[in-house]
Amino acid sequence: MSFLAVPAILSSIGSVAVAILILLAMVTVHEFGHYVAGKLLKFKINEFSIGFGPALFKKRNKKTDEIFSLRLFPLGGYCAFDGEENDQESPQSFNRQKPWKRIVVLFSGAFMNYLLAMVLILVSFFTFGQYLYMTYEVEPNETYVGYSFQDRDVILECEGRKVYLTSDLVGKLKGKNEGDLVEFTVSRVEEDHREVKTVEIMLRADTTELNSASGDILWTAMGIRNDEQDGWGMRITPMRLGFFQTIGRAFVYSGRLASSILSALGELVTGKLGISSMGGPITTIQLTSQIATRDFRSFLDIASYIGVNLAVFNLLPIPALDGSKIVFTLIEWIFKKPVNRKVEAIIHTVGILFLFGFAVLVDLLRFI
Repeated sequence: MSFLAVPAILSSIGSVAVAILILLAMVTVHEFGHYVAGKLLKFKINEFSIGFGPALFKKRNKKTDEIFSLRLFPLGGYCAFDGEENDQESPQSFNRQKPWKRIVVLFSGAFMNYLLAMVLILVSFFTFGQYLYMTYEVEPNETYVGYSFQDRDVILECEGRKVYLTSDLVGKLKGKNEGDLVEFTVSRVEEDHREVKTVEIMLRADTTELNSASGDILWTAMGIRNDEQDGWGMRITPMRLGFFQTIGRAFVYSGRLASSILSALGELVTGKLGISSMGGPITTIQLTSQIATRDFRSFLDIASYIGVNLAVFNLLPIPALDGSKIVFTLIEWIFKKPVNRKVEAIIHTVGILFLFGFAVLVDLLRFI
């Protein structure tokens, strides 16, 4: 091995370590949400663990009889409540608690992920400004004179909807035809300053096949130049906004992130997105390491995205996830009788095996 290769290897190891630390922090925050809610509502907690597998470190709290542990595999963790998988006699055990209390505890993990993501988004927006789309180069065409973007237009709104993500544009432009006029609000360079203007753009392509993964259709329809070397003439640029506007847009941005994640999952279920567009733990670590180590802004962006992603995903009604457990608790609350605990345990076990298998499969498909 060349000595010149050593710094590159160390850099790669460092990037992966940063990615694992981000994921571990988000999982720990999630489980800490369960822990805090459980403590406040007087649940008996057996163990709070960071990581899975063999224990590297264990400490028992003699007062509460709780174990705090650090385990070998860092991609996970858990807060083990007494009697969560069965009916214990202790009045402090999980399944002996009132349904509303259990729902609060189950929801608190996702809430903490979202709360941390919001803090990171606010830090990013106040420090660097919000990233918005800017037309770097527009494809000239005499047919669209007067109904096209200009170079360096910053897109603020599309058809009255504020634009935060590509999905905002997709939602407003999908299903339109070539030649349709679409109203945009842009920040446009006028002489030596910028002005906010409302402009009409004539679409240059049909968007009936548009989805969250088809950026080529989107930018073509909007008249953005495509260069073989530089790619599409659309860039993102930071813009600073007022204090209250920044706070408001940060909350909306987090909601749009959550919506885009749900939309992508919906397109996966309906077949509009292929399974190859998904990623398992290896792909997640790989992409996170690439993005997080670019600069501090990128670190904040990917960490907040993972936080929102975990919050949304964990509340889905998929067996083994918090969302599914909330559904079972609601059934018990409504019908005054729980689903057979053994049956529920089997359903969650099958669910977690399916999730692990699916995660491994999507990674294998990407690398094969």
